[in-house]
Amino acid sequence: MALVVQKYGGSSVADAACMINVAERIRRTRERGDQVVVVVSAMGDATDDLIELAKQVNPDPDPREMDMLLATGEQVSIAILTMALHRLGVPAISLTGPQAGIFAEGIHLKGRIRDVRPERIWRALRENKVVIVAGFQGLDSSDDIVTLGRGGSDMTAVALAWALKADCCQFYKDVPGVFTADPRIVPEARKLDSISYDEMLELASMGAAVLQSRAVEFASAYRVPLEVLSSFEDRPGTRVCEETPDMEKIIVRGVAADTQQAKITLMEVPDRPGIAAAIFTAMANAGINVDMIVLNVRAQGQRADLSFTVPVTDLKTALKVVGEVVPEVASTGVTHDADIALVSIVGVGMRSHSGVAARMFSALARHGIDIQMISTSEIKISVVIAKSQAAEAVRVLHREFELDRESATPRARRRAASPARSRARRTR
Repeated sequence: MALVVQKYGGSSVADAACMINVAERIRRTRERGDQVVVVVSAMGDATDDLIELAKQVNPDPDPREMDMLLATGEQVSIAILTMALHRLGVPAISLTGPQAGIFAEGIHLKGRIRDVRPERIWRALRENKVVIVAGFQGLDSSDDIVTLGRGGSDMTAVALAWALKADCCQFYKDVPGVFTADPRIVPEARKLDSISYDEMLELASMGAAVLQSRAVEFASAYRVPLEVLSSFEDRPGTRVCEETPDMEKIIVRGVAADTQQAKITLMEVPDRPGIAAAIFTAMANAGINVDMIVLNVRAQGQRADLSFTVPVTDLKTALKVVGEVVPEVASTGVTHDADIALVSIVGVGMRSHSGVAARMFSALARHGIDIQMISTSEIKISVVIAKSQAAEAVRVLHREFELDRESATPRARRRAASPARSRARRTR
């Protein structure tokens, strides 16, 4: 008997028919003799609808009350899915995040799981019940509900799989696995049979919407076995697992684009120690994740332009923070641009193959795609470009690295000629 944690996203539980389909899948899993814990997201676009409803009554709603509101989306899902299981004769019980023993910390709308105490889940499993848990939420030290940010249900599933020592954590999606690129952008994108934790983490953090990056990071740290499967058909999915030597034979595993980013530039910042620390300490205190950072020292050497990217949802707050810091750091002004995209190539094979950056930049240049910023790590190269060119860039890079094939061809490997690699600068 195995213990399986299954997570179903919003599109998988979008309506009553989808709920019945999920209930049937859970029933089949249970009939194989497995114990099942299920984590569900809100139905379809319910979260977006709740956000829109809140803004109709208050354009700047209080974060605590938003958490109270948004948590109801998952609570609707768990109740409906449990009712569907009861109809099929499957004993099941629904639990909110706090009832399931999920404790969170941090600011509202951006909480982080700090502890999982699944005693009530264990009791239900011993009673031979399927346990349906609301994702995306936990209880903070003030006994308030805190939501875990976009994709937070993924984090709920992985944390429960770790706490329960589950044999596997399965993510059921409206796609049959992890692809070399978004198949809506690149029709010839290929489903991967397996991908390393590190590659999946980079793809997730760079815009691949299959899994939440924090969930993959946690799974990697604690070696929680992951699998991405289709909710609507029975076929093998993609395993997220530890790196194997064969994985390095493939130079690039996938291409991702994140169009939900914005760039902020502080102009003519004094080039002296402590300035960057003041800026990014203020960002960290506001709970803003800063990704790419570029410092351009001016010709005279005493001033520099400092550019960095933040999630577009944090742009308003980031600009407020920067505005407060500007007098302190003596910058001459601030500009921002929300019409950008981060496009990235990812692959553990980059560690052992030279010339990858040169090929990437050359391919983009041949198609007139201008690069504004660059960041690299051992297994990832990211560039900032105009948002309007993001889809084209993904298609260009997918063709350049022949990702529609099982592995890089000899011709492709010969084209990797000159080393171009540097360390990423990233702050959290």
